[in-house]
Amino acid sequence: MMRFRRIWVAAAAVLTTVVGPPVQAAAQQAAEPAPTAPRVGPDGQLPSGWRITGGASGRQLVWHSADPVPLTDSGVEFYSGDRFLGRPVATKDQRTFRLDLPAARLGRAADLQVRTGGRRLDAAGVTVRPDERRTAPAAKLPAVLPANPVDPGKPGPYGTTTGEYTLPAVRLPGLDTPVEMRAVVVAPTGASGRRPLALFLHGRHDTCFTADGYGSVEWPCPSGSKSVPSYRGYLRDQRLLASQGYVTVSVSANGVNAQDSVEDGGAQARSSLVRLHLARWADWAGSGRSSAPAVVRSAPPGDLSRVLLVGHSRGGEGVNRAAMDSLSRPPADQDGHRGPVLWRIRGTVLVGPTAFGQNPVPDVPSMTILPGCDGDVTDLQGETYVDGTRGVSRGAALHSAVYMVGANHNFFNSEWTPGQATAPAVDDAAEPDPVCAPGSATRLTAGQQQAAGGTYVAAAARLFVAGDDRVRPLLDGSNRRAPSADPARVLTHAVGARRTAAFLPNAPVTVDGGRLCSAVVDPDPATACLASDGTGRSPHFAEWETAPEPGRRAVALRWSAPGSPVRVRSAESASLSGAEALALRVIVPPDTTGTRLDVSLTDASGRRATLGRVRVDGLPGSDRTASYWGQEIRVPLTAAIRAGLDLGRVTTLEMTPRNRSGRAWLMDAWGWRPGTPAVRPVALPRVDIGRLKVDEGDEEGDSGTRTYQVPVRVSGQGDGQGDGQVRLFVSDPVTGRTTARSVRIRPGDSSVDVPVKVEGNTRYADDMSYHVFVKAVHGAVVGSHLGGLTVRNDDPMPEVTVTPLADRVTEGQSLTWRVTLSTVADIEVPVPFSFLAAGGAELSTMDVDPRWLEEKHGESPLPERPLSEVAGMSLLSVVPAGQLSTEVAIPTIADEAAEPEETVRIQLFGFEEPPVGPIFTGRIEDGS
Repeated sequence: MMRFRRIWVAAAAVLTTVVGPPVQAAAQQAAEPAPTAPRVGPDGQLPSGWRITGGASGRQLVWHSADPVPLTDSGVEFYSGDRFLGRPVATKDQRTFRLDLPAARLGRAADLQVRTGGRRLDAAGVTVRPDERRTAPAAKLPAVLPANPVDPGKPGPYGTTTGEYTLPAVRLPGLDTPVEMRAVVVAPTGASGRRPLALFLHGRHDTCFTADGYGSVEWPCPSGSKSVPSYRGYLRDQRLLASQGYVTVSVSANGVNAQDSVEDGGAQARSSLVRLHLARWADWAGSGRSSAPAVVRSAPPGDLSRVLLVGHSRGGEGVNRAAMDSLSRPPADQDGHRGPVLWRIRGTVLVGPTAFGQNPVPDVPSMTILPGCDGDVTDLQGETYVDGTRGVSRGAALHSAVYMVGANHNFFNSEWTPGQATAPAVDDAAEPDPVCAPGSATRLTAGQQQAAGGTYVAAAARLFVAGDDRVRPLLDGSNRRAPSADPARVLTHAVGARRTAAFLPNAPVTVDGGRLCSAVVDPDPATACLASDGTGRSPHFAEWETAPEPGRRAVALRWSAPGSPVRVRSAESASLSGAEALALRVIVPPDTTGTRLDVSLTDASGRRATLGRVRVDGLPGSDRTASYWGQEIRVPLTAAIRAGLDLGRVTTLEMTPRNRSGRAWLMDAWGWRPGTPAVRPVALPRVDIGRLKVDEGDEEGDSGTRTYQVPVRVSGQGDGQGDGQVRLFVSDPVTGRTTARSVRIRPGDSSVDVPVKVEGNTRYADDMSYHVFVKAVHGAVVGSHLGGLTVRNDDPMPEVTVTPLADRVTEGQSLTWRVTLSTVADIEVPVPFSFLAAGGAELSTMDVDPRWLEEKHGESPLPERPLSEVAGMSLLSVVPAGQLSTEVAIPTIADEAAEPEETVRIQLFGFEEPPVGPIFTGRIEDGS
C-alpha cells in the first residue's frame, strides 16, 4: 500500500500541437505524456475532447479541438445543455480552451457543449442527417425595391487626404499590457470650417502574422512577426465619408483583442480606447492643435459636437459602450478615460456586432447591419440593439436594423478579405450552402458587399449627424433602396423616432387564436417560439447568457385553413392618434411566399375596422442562416379613420390569415408617422455588476452559513422621469437554476441588494461562482452586465491511498487497484495514472479488452504496440463525490499463444514538481 498526497486532478494533460500555415501558430506548451479524455459511456464520463485539469489551486474545464478554431468575434462559449457556463480562454494555437471551474455546476457530462455564435463546435454536437435537412430550391432574391430620391452612396465634392498617427501606448483597467494608440485618418481637402468626425473601430481578429502565413493573438507582436493592420480595413468607407465632408479616423485595437478574455469580452476596454482617441481629437480641435500629428494638422478641425461611431463586430459592442459611457460615466476603477466628455455622439453604426451584454444605449440613434450570411456572429445577436431599446427610455432615437442578404462577416473589412488583406484572411461563409456559398445568386462578392456597407454607413451619417430626413426611408422600414448599394438586396426595420407603441408582446397582452411564445431558449415546445432542433434561427431570439429569460416574447400564429383570426389585446388601450399607418414587424419562415394577413383594429367601445391586407415573403434562408427576421409591414390607418375608430383608445389587434396554411410571428406593432425627431441626450441611471471573492469558511457558527452582498453599483440620478427598472438574474451553482426578479432603481440609489448565502464546511470542493446578470427594462442603462460572487474552496485536497487488489493475475482477468481518499470530498476526484515502459515482455494493445481500449481511450488494438507507447494513453479512476474509494482496472484477454509473464507499470500523477507519484506494477501470467 502506498500513499501520495495532493494528486494532480486531471482527465488529460496538456496537448502539444503542430500547426501549419495559414492557421494560428502552435503554442509552446509542456508536452508531458498524459491521460486522454474518455468518450461518453454508461459511466457518464466526459465526452471526447473534454477534460478537467488542476488541483488544490483551482480546476479548469478544458475542451480540445482536433482542428484550430478560427479566431472569431462571437468567441467560444461553454454550455451545459442550455445553461451558460462561461467563455473559456484559448491557447495561442486556438485548439485548446480553458474555463476556470466552476462557473457553475457542470451537470451531466453528456450535456457539455461548445458553441460560437449559437452553433455547436464540439464533436458531440447535434447534427442533422441529410434526410432530415430542410431542403429548398435555389434561394430566391427579394424583389428590387424602389430607389430612394437621395442616394448617400455617391461620392461628395471633396478630394481626400490620408495619413496615420501613432501615440504612446496607454494602460487600460483590467489589461496587463499597454494598448497601442494608432490610427489612420482620411480627411476632406478644400473643406472649410470644423467638420463632423466619424470614428471606426474594428473587431476581434488575429493580432500578429508571419511571412509564412502563421497568425496569432499576442501583443505586442513577437520578433519575426508583424501586426495585422485591421484598422486599415475601412479605407473605402472612410474615403466616401471624407469626400462628403467628414473627418474620419480608424483606430487600432490589437492590444485589446489580445487581452479581451474578461467577463465583458473587452467592451469596457474598447470604450476606453475610443474615448481616449476622442479626447485627443477634442484637444487637437482647440488649444492643442499645434502639437497634433501632421496628418491631423493637415485636416480640417474636427467638430466634436457631431460624432458618429462605427464599430464592426466586437468593435460594434465597443462603440455602443463608448456611447453609453459618454452619457453615463462608468465606475472610476473601470474607466480608462477619466477626463471630461468634450464630445457628443450623434449616432452609432454597428456592423455584424456582438451583443454579449445585450445593453443598447436607448437615447443614441443607431443602425445595425445584420449580414445574412454571417459565418462568425451567426445568430445575428446585434438585433438586440434594436429590440432591446423598446420601452427603456423616451423612444425618440431611431434604432434601425439593416438585413443585408448574402453578406458575410469579414468582407466589411478589407484586411479580413482574401485577395485584399495584407495578412492571411478567410471567407467566413465559404461552406457549401444554397444561400451563402460563393457564386450563388444570393451571395455578394467582396466588392459588392463593401460598396453596400459603405453606402449604409454614409446613410447613417447623413441621417444621424447631418439631420437629412430624406435618407430615413433607407433605414426605417420604408422599403426604399440606395442604388449605390446595388445589386445587394437590403431590407430594414426600425423602432423609435416618431413611432408610438401599440402592441408589444413583451408588455402585458393576451392572445386568442394564437399563443404568446418565449423568444429565447425554452425546453417546453409549447412555450418556445421556434423548435429547439436547430431547423430555424432568428436574430430576435438570439440567446443571452441565461435561459430561459422572462420578458422576451412574440406572438406565434399557425394555421391550416384561412379565416381563423388571431387577436392580441393590450392590458391598457394604445394611442395611435396622429399616426399615418400601423407598422408591424412580422416574421415568416425563410423561402416561403404568399403569406397574406388581413389586419384589423378594435377600439375601447368595440368599434372594429379592417385596415387592409398585407403580404409577406420569407427571406432567403438555409440551415446555416438566422433568417427568421421581422420584416416591417405598414397598413394605412385610413380605413380606421373612415370607420370612426377612437384611435386614442385602441385595444385589440386582429390578424386573419388568408392563405391556406402557414406560420408567422408578430414581434410588435406601432403607430407610424414620418420624420426624425431631435434626440435630447439622457443620462439614465447606470447599473454595473462587480464580482466579490470570498473564502468558503467552515461549519462553525450559525451552522456555517454566511451571507454576502454581490457588489451592484448604481450611478447617476436620471432625468426626473420616475424610477428605473432592471431585471436581475442570479445563477446558483449548487442547484444549477437561474432565478430572475425585477428591481426598482430610485433616485439616490447607489447599490442594489443582492444577498447570497454560502454554507461552509471542511470538505474539499471546487471554487463556486454565483453569476449575477442584469438587463435594463425601463429608465436605466447597464454597463457591466455580469458579475457575482466567487466562493473559494479553503479545504485541503484529500490524501490518496492506492492498494493493489489484484496486481498478479492470469490472462483473461483484470488487474485491479483500489483508490481511497483520506476524507470524502464534495466533488468527484479524478485520479489519473500514466503508463510507463516496463522492460522485457510488456502488456500490449492485443492483450487487453478491445472494447475497453476503444471506448475508454479511442484506440485500436492494431498495430500491436506496448501500452506505454500509445500516445497519450492513461488510466483514469474517479472517486465519486461523497464517497471514499473506487477501483481502477485493466481488463486483459486470454489467448492460446504460449507467452512469458508480461508486466505493466502505471504511475500516479501529481501536480508537484515533477508531477509524478508512486509507480505500481501489474503482472499477467500465461493461461495457455
